[in-house]
Amino acid sequence: MHFSTLSNIVLFLQICFVLASNAPMEISQEMREHFMRETFTALGSPCPRYPFGTVIVNHTATPPKIICKGHNMNNIHNAYPQLHGEMAAIIECTKVLGTSGGWKDLSLYTNAEACPMCASAIRWAGFKEYIYGTSIKTLIDHNWVQIEISSHEVFQKSETLKSETAIIGSVLTSETDPLFAWQFSAHGQCPHGCMEVPRPGRGRCVPEDIGLEL
Repeated sequence: MHFSTLSNIVLFLQICFVLASNAPMEISQEMREHFMRETFTALGSPCPRYPFGTVIVNHTATPPKIICKGHNMNNIHNAYPQLHGEMAAIIECTKVLGTSGGWKDLSLYTNAEACPMCASAIRWAGFKEYIYGTSIKTLIDHNWVQIEISSHEVFQKSETLKSETAIIGSVLTSETDPLFAWQFSAHGQCPHGCMEVPRPGRGRCVPEDIGLEL
């Protein structure tokens, strides 16, 4: 066999490996929804005023496991404007992964579409996948203030990066959308596990166990 032919075979195999590593994982919808629900556990309450939660999952593990979690921390006098749920989870994961990285094998689940800052961080890290629930458009429809640049637009503008990240949107919106429907809308119903208790300036939805005591 000629050296050039062998080199072509090696190159072909390398290309196949790269394509395979960047292909979306074959994961059931049931498992997708399971880990999307896990983003709720990062919140600490069924109806926080800023209910943005994220989990980072290793689907290559057997069974798949959560590596770290994060929730929005930009809710106390704007003290941490960069610590959206996704950023908080990524920072938490650096404590686990150290300097070794390893993002290329991980999937980031977030219950609402990432803002341009977080979507950019996801691409720079080189996650295998990014999965979100409620869209930015839906957040705006519920009167949330947002930068109107979708994750898809950010990803389209990041083609020069060496890594590729699969993007999967609108997962379990029947459960994620209600989390964001009541904070800035008088007509939005309280999420499951919460009840309406008028509290001027503090939001009107509280966990049921707390509401019964008020």
